[in-house]
Amino acid sequence: MIDYFAIGLTHGLIALAAWRLLSRPDLDDDAADPAAPRRRSWRRNKPPAPEADASDA
Repeated sequence: MIDYFAIGLTHGLIALAAWRLLSRPDLDDDAADPAAPRRRSWRRNKPPAPEADASDA
């Protein structure tokens, strides 16, 4: 017997992920720099991590 809940849950999560990816504002921006750090709204109150310096090694 097919577990319809498991199939529905997995397809729902895939649809949610696709919707989140397609709603990104930089999706169609050809000038967007992929190496530039993005601001994450879920980490709004945390300070940015210090960058490692090459001279420290």
